[in-house]
Amino acid sequence: MKEIVILNHLLLNYKRLPPSSNHQVMASPHHEWQNPASGTSRHGGEHDRKSLRASPSPRVASASVSTGSPRGRNTNAGRGHMHQRNPLRRAVEFLSPPIFALPIFAFALAAITIYFLSSRLDPTPNSVHSTSPDLLSVETSTIISQVPSNAKLTRKMASSAEQTFIAIKPDGVQRGLVGPIISRFENRGYKLAAIKLVTPPKEHLEAHYADLKGKPFFDGLIQYMLSGPICAMVWEGRDAVKTGRAILGATNPLASAPGTIRGDFAIDVGRNVCHGSDSVENAKKEIALWFKEGDVVSYKQSQFDWVYEKA
Repeated sequence: MKEIVILNHLLLNYKRLPPSSNHQVMASPHHEWQNPASGTSRHGGEHDRKSLRASPSPRVASASVSTGSPRGRNTNAGRGHMHQRNPLRRAVEFLSPPIFALPIFAFALAAITIYFLSSRLDPTPNSVHSTSPDLLSVETSTIISQVPSNAKLTRKMASSAEQTFIAIKPDGVQRGLVGPIISRFENRGYKLAAIKLVTPPKEHLEAHYADLKGKPFFDGLIQYMLSGPICAMVWEGRDAVKTGRAILGATNPLASAPGTIRGDFAIDVGRNVCHGSDSVENAKKEIALWFKEGDVVSYKQSQFDWVYEKA
């Protein structure tokens, strides 16, 4: 009967021990069991009984050591999780003030300072308009009287301007030289006052070359001028007659300098491309012969002030 009670007691103690203690009890051949009835062990005696009472339950100790407080562990884990979810919180709290605000503030301060200083330094409207009206009128009239008006200057320049008659002969028209010849005069700065394309009769040409009548080449010249249309023009500007002859070149193209119309576009004297008045008196006669009254236009050229210096 005692053996059965002892076995039941051992089984109860075995179930209360943790798994590590169970293995130790089963593995150790020298483990001493306790007699609950007598409080003695087979070999331990009273000393073993006291040590068993003093030591805490192995299961409780193991649980406290291995796991600790579940509540404390969960709290620490929660705090660590919060720090992981907000890694930039501490960095944002310790950011320095924005640097770009300093230049903006300095610029605004400088602008305000300049505004107040300029308002103090600018003269008042009363000081600006304090000049006597009579004095201003006298000074203005003096300045206006000293500067010549545009109309007076234009009349002065027009009085010194000349008009010359330039004709592109049939060979020049047929060769398509009307445009290049006009460009030579325009590029020089002269104003085109009249232009027309005509086929004059023989009497008209004989009147034009009346000073050459009796010359051996006169008949051939008239036939040559009757061979096609002629482009008659009036060019206006300072020294237009003399400069116009220089632009045309010598009567003989072979004697004309390069850069002149005849020097660039003609070879034979009988096909010298163009004609130009040789004097101011002949220019007036030829213009009256080739153009009727009102055909010559008077106007101010837009490039006038860029060609002639104001006197």
